[in-house]
Amino acid sequence: MKRLKVGVIGAGSWGKNHLRVFSELETAELVAVCDREEARAKSLGERYDIAYYSRFKDLLERGAVEAVTICTPTTTHFEIAFEAIERGRHVFVEKPMVSTSEEAERLLAKAEEKGVKLMVGFIERFNPGVQRVKSLIESGVFGEVVLAFARRVGRWPERIGDVGVVKDTAIHDLDIMRFIFEQEPLSLYARMGSLGHRYEDYAQIMLGFHGIQTGFIEANWLTPQKKRTLTVTCENAIVTLDYLTQKISVEDVYGLRDVSSKWEEPLMRELRDFVESVVKDRTPSVTGMDGLKALTLAELAIASAEKNTVITSANPPE
Repeated sequence: MKRLKVGVIGAGSWGKNHLRVFSELETAELVAVCDREEARAKSLGERYDIAYYSRFKDLLERGAVEAVTICTPTTTHFEIAFEAIERGRHVFVEKPMVSTSEEAERLLAKAEEKGVKLMVGFIERFNPGVQRVKSLIESGVFGEVVLAFARRVGRWPERIGDVGVVKDTAIHDLDIMRFIFEQEPLSLYARMGSLGHRYEDYAQIMLGFHGIQTGFIEANWLTPQKKRTLTVTCENAIVTLDYLTQKISVEDVYGLRDVSSKWEEPLMRELRDFVESVVKDRTPSVTGMDGLKALTLAELAIASAEKNTVITSANPPE
C-alpha cells in the first residue's frame, strides 16, 4: 500500500500524540511538523528526523505533504484548514472543526470544490468500547433503547482558552448520540453556566429523538476526578461503558457481567482511518458533515441555555 506523506500542524500535548502515531503507522510517512514555538518545532523535527516549521504556510509550501492534521487552538482551525484545502491537501482537523457552523459550511464547500478528504477528530467513534456498545444495541438482544446518558467531567484543562465546555468536550457526546441512535435529534434543551471561567464550564443537555429515545449529556470542568462514561438504558438491560478503560458491563436479569473487548488505542485507529480514506479513496468514517452537525448542535445547546427554552426543528433560534 502507498504510504501517505503527512504533516502535523500544532505540536502541543495532543499534536505530540499525532506525531507519535504517524511515526508508527505503516500506512503513513511522517514528513513535517509545524508549531508556532520554533524551539518546540525544532526539537520534534530533530527527534523524528523530519522537516520543521514555525509557520504553517511554510509547511504547506515547502513541506512536501499530501495531507495534514491540525491540532491547534479552535480559533485557528478555519484559516489553516482552508489554506491547506485550497492547496489541495487532505485535512484532518481536531474537534470542534472550526469556531462556527458558518465556517464549517465554507470549509465543506471548499473541500468538495478541491476534491480532497476532510475528516474531523471525534476520537470516541474509534473507541472499541463505543463500537461494541453500538453492536450490542443493534443486535436487539436488550430490546428498545430508552436513554443514553453521557458523563464527561473533570478539572479544567488549562490548554483550553478559546471555547467553552460544550464545544470542547460535550461535542464528543453530541456526536456519539447521533452515532448511537443513527438519527438527528428532534428537540434540544440545555442548562449551562460558568463558575470561574471565561466561557461556560458546566452544561447539561437533553436531546429528544424520534419515538421514546432520549439523550442526556453532563459535561463540566469542575469535578475533581476525571470521568468519561456512557450508560445506555434499554428495555431489558443497562449497558455501561467507561471510555477511559474501555470496560463494558451489562446489568440484566442474569446479574452484572463484563462484556469488554480487547483494549486498543482510539487515536491509532482514527488516524489509520484518515490515512486509508485518502490512500484507498474512500469516505472517512467521520466526515466534515459530521463535524458540521455536531457543531450545529453545540450552538443550539448554547442558544437554548441563553433563551432558557426548548429548541426544535420548528423553532430554530433567531
